[in-house]
Amino acid sequence: MDTLLSLKALIMGIVEGLTEFLPISSTGHLILAGSVLNFTSPTFPKEKVDVFEIVIQAGAILAVCWEYRIRIALVLSGLFSDRKAQRLAINLIVAFLPAAVLGVLFSKAIKAHLFSAVPVATAFIVGGLIILWVERRHARLGDSLDNRANRLARVDSIDDMTVVDALKIGCAQAFALIPGTSRSGATIIGGMMFGLSRQVATEFSFFLAIPTLLGATVYSLYKARAVLDSADMPLLTVGTIAAFLSAFICVRWLLRYIGSHDFTLFAWYRIAFGILILATAYYGLVVWAD
Repeated sequence: MDTLLSLKALIMGIVEGLTEFLPISSTGHLILAGSVLNFTSPTFPKEKVDVFEIVIQAGAILAVCWEYRIRIALVLSGLFSDRKAQRLAINLIVAFLPAAVLGVLFSKAIKAHLFSAVPVATAFIVGGLIILWVERRHARLGDSLDNRANRLARVDSIDDMTVVDALKIGCAQAFALIPGTSRSGATIIGGMMFGLSRQVATEFSFFLAIPTLLGATVYSLYKARAVLDSADMPLLTVGTIAAFLSAFICVRWLLRYIGSHDFTLFAWYRIAFGILILATAYYGLVVWAD
C-alpha cells in the first residue's frame, strides 16, 4: 500500500468526519482538500477518488448510529407497535425521497458542471449569507437558545414532527446536491425556518443522514462495481475509520455547542472560506483542480 496515498486517505477521512454534520459542506471540503492534496495516483485515478469520497461517508453514518444506538434500537423494535417509532420512520422516508429522486436524475449534470472550486466557493458564500439571515431573523423576532422561550419554534420534540414538516426538510436537503451547500446546513437551517427548534432540527438532520448517506454509499458502490477492486480496500478502510472517529467527536461536540450557541460562527466561516477560494483562484495562488 502506497504510504503517501494512505496518508492522504487518512486526511480525507478526517475532513469528511469533521465536516459532514456541521453546516459547512463536507462535499465542498472534500473537493477542495482533494485538489490541494492531489489525491490521485496511477493506481487510484479520479474515478476511484469520486467513489472513495462517497464510500467514506459510511464512517460518518456509523458515528451517528453509535451515538443514537439506543434511540435507533427503540425505533426499530417499535416499528410494528409504537406510534412514535412509526411516525419517525415515515418522516425519515418522506424527507429522504426528494434528494434521492433528484440525485438520481441530475447527478451526472451536477458532477459535470458544479464539482469545481468556483461553484463550490459561491455555494459556500451564499449558504453563509442564508444562515446569517435566518439567525438574525430569529434574534429579531425574539428567539432564545432556551427552547422554553423559543417563540418561533412550534415543534420542540422530534416526536411531534408531521409528514409535512418532513417533506419540507426533504426539499431543503435537496439543495445540498449542489456542492458546497451542506446537507446538514440545508436540513438544520431549513428545519428552523419551517418551525423546528434548533435542537430538533439538528437531531432530525442526524437521523436523516443515515438513509441519505447510506443510500448514496450503496448506490455509488453499485455503479462503481467495475471500477473498484480488492487492492482499493486498504485506502477505503483507512478513510472510513478516520471518518468514523472524527465524526463521532464532531457530533458529540455539536450537540453540546447548540445548547448555548447559534450557527453564526459557521456562517462567517463559510463566507471567509469561500472568498479565500475565489481570491486564490483569481490571482493564481492556488491551482484548484476540476
